[in-house]
Amino acid sequence: MALDHGSTARARTATGRAETAGRQVVDGAAFGRAVAVLRLLISVTFLWAFLDKAFGWGYATPSSRAWVEGGSPAKGFLSGVAVGPLESTFHSMAGQVWVDWVFMLGLLGIGCALATGVGLRVAAVAGTVMMALMWAAEWPPAQHLSDGTPSMSTNPLIDYHVLYAAVLIVLALASAGRIYGLGRTWERLPFVARHRWLL
Repeated sequence: MALDHGSTARARTATGRAETAGRQVVDGAAFGRAVAVLRLLISVTFLWAFLDKAFGWGYATPSSRAWVEGGSPAKGFLSGVAVGPLESTFHSMAGQVWVDWVFMLGLLGIGCALATGVGLRVAAVAGTVMMALMWAAEWPPAQHLSDGTPSMSTNPLIDYHVLYAAVLIVLALASAGRIYGLGRTWERLPFVARHRWLL
């Protein structure tokens, strides 16, 4: 019985393509789950910051300086800016009620968007602006806070604020709310379908 080498080669090629396609599907699903878990972890970061500043759980904010006790969530950070081109600007913003509200609503809104997987594009823009301002407040990294404590930043270009901003952008681009979130349901709403920037 003669072997059809052409048919055998074609069968091997088809099998190879099927195996490759199968791996891509698995890899794509695994990537989607990994990005969704990353989204949830980052959401906890923002929500924790909001809750600690609001109620003074004693981690970054003592209970006596909690927002619910009349404390200013942004004052300590902004008034602690010791050097840099925006020092006077940040000092003038420290303790302003509107700054506290914008900051706290930003933390809460970004955290909720990430937790639910809804509105990730808006969250990415808002979070990037917030992180850019916080990065600018800690630049240059050699600065010291008003009490003499070194700033958290140790890299003049890339620090955790830049990384958070980059992660927010990646999550929005990857539509990370579709898995372990309400992203798919949100996308199907007629209003959102007409205004894609709300995704």
